[in-house]
Amino acid sequence: MKTLRLILGDQLNAKHSWFRETHPDVVYLMAEMRQETDYTLHHIQKVVGFFRAMRGFAEWLKTSGHQVIYYKINDINNPQALEPMLQNLVAGRGFAKFEYQLPDEYRLDQLLMAIAGKLPIPSEAVDTEHFFTTRTELGEFFRGKKTFLMERFYRHLREKHGILMAGPNPEGGRWNFDHDNRNPYKGEVPIPDAKRWRHEVSDLLADIDSAQVKTFGHIDEKSFDWPTTRPEALETLKYFCLHLLEHFGKYQDAMTTQDKFLFHSRLSFAMNIKLISPKEVITTVLNFYRKHPEVALHEVEGFVRQILGWREYMRGMYWLRMPEFAGENTLGNRGKLPKYFWNADTKMNCLRHAIGQSLDEAYAHHIQRLMVIGNFALLAQTHPDDVDAWYLGVYIDALEWVEMPNTRGMSQWADGGLIATKPYVASGNYINKMSNYCKGCRYDVKQRVGENACPFNSLYWNFLDTHREQFKDNQRMTMMLALLDKIKAPELSLIREKARHLLLHIDDL
Repeated sequence: MKTLRLILGDQLNAKHSWFRETHPDVVYLMAEMRQETDYTLHHIQKVVGFFRAMRGFAEWLKTSGHQVIYYKINDINNPQALEPMLQNLVAGRGFAKFEYQLPDEYRLDQLLMAIAGKLPIPSEAVDTEHFFTTRTELGEFFRGKKTFLMERFYRHLREKHGILMAGPNPEGGRWNFDHDNRNPYKGEVPIPDAKRWRHEVSDLLADIDSAQVKTFGHIDEKSFDWPTTRPEALETLKYFCLHLLEHFGKYQDAMTTQDKFLFHSRLSFAMNIKLISPKEVITTVLNFYRKHPEVALHEVEGFVRQILGWREYMRGMYWLRMPEFAGENTLGNRGKLPKYFWNADTKMNCLRHAIGQSLDEAYAHHIQRLMVIGNFALLAQTHPDDVDAWYLGVYIDALEWVEMPNTRGMSQWADGGLIATKPYVASGNYINKMSNYCKGCRYDVKQRVGENACPFNSLYWNFLDTHREQFKDNQRMTMMLALLDKIKAPELSLIREKARHLLLHIDDL
């Protein structure tokens, strides 16, 4: 029985059971498609990263003895969409069965179920064999509960998989070392150079250009720096352990103009397209930690929490909440993204650095995404749809299952607090504490009102004032609202007026 097996661009898992043996009657299908380049506007590095990784994986399949059908983006016979592609192949090649791995995005999951139902042959969907959890595990864990605290799910996974455990107890006597992971970087230790790959991608860029795919952002055709093969991903992981892990946890929330990447691993793209699995990443890090006493527990736990905790939690919340999740807008925000989200041309130093880095590298770390860019988007009353689309397009590691819960849920509080129990908003004081962005800025971080006042300040207090009734019973907002109540009426009136002016002239900041 001749079988056609589909491999999507984020399913490049060489360790999948599909590939343990070669079968003469199994053909693998991979395709670069306008269907996937055009559903949102993507950063050019994201398109290049996916296509380069897919082409490399297809070549690995062929050299391993598997049969492969591969469509490049500019192939004349490329149907550019899954349904006609599959219909044509099944009709013309005599396939008797269609198989695919479960997609991680709801959009593709629904599409493939619909296509499979129309094909004149039987179909089967199998697991991607990548995550620690199933799609439904989080929903089952929280069944009957009114809250969905990540910390509870994280502890459950630690116990279930025996990660950083000392018998029934957490290693070190604490589940979470978050309070040790909030240090600003002030030059205490040198920052190692980031792992660079410097791939030549001019041929790939020519293919994308000839196909007239629209993108944004910047790229150096002679120095594409992301790992796009499994050996490169493993080397990036090794480099992280050797040079970055020792100080990762302590400075994971820090931001500085001195370095774009600090001690972050930059493994998210490789993991999200499944070149490497979260299990082998955590196992490798823990093995290194056991052999190197200079690496403290809080450095390692902070890293494990991001992968075993947040990554698995966000995926579970995505599948629990879709498709309603994609339309939620609890705060009723309606604003458009300011124009500098596309060119970083703003007088706000923090946004110029964070957005500029995003456009240059297709990357920013989680605090830049959450507490600078996302914080500002929320304070500026931006529609969650606009925020979703920008984050999904700009970051090379952004796939909807991980992007949407982080932006619509955690960053923009559009889900009403199911993921984040309080909005992640802050004044300029937080950014000043965690970075050196405020030094030399056109705006004064210490001022709330006045021509030179930091826009974050009046927008922050205006946000709290506007939504006071909505948050009055939220215990985690008690201190913020108490501080708001201490602002005297005349100053609060000036803050409101300043915020209204900023919102009317948001593109000019």
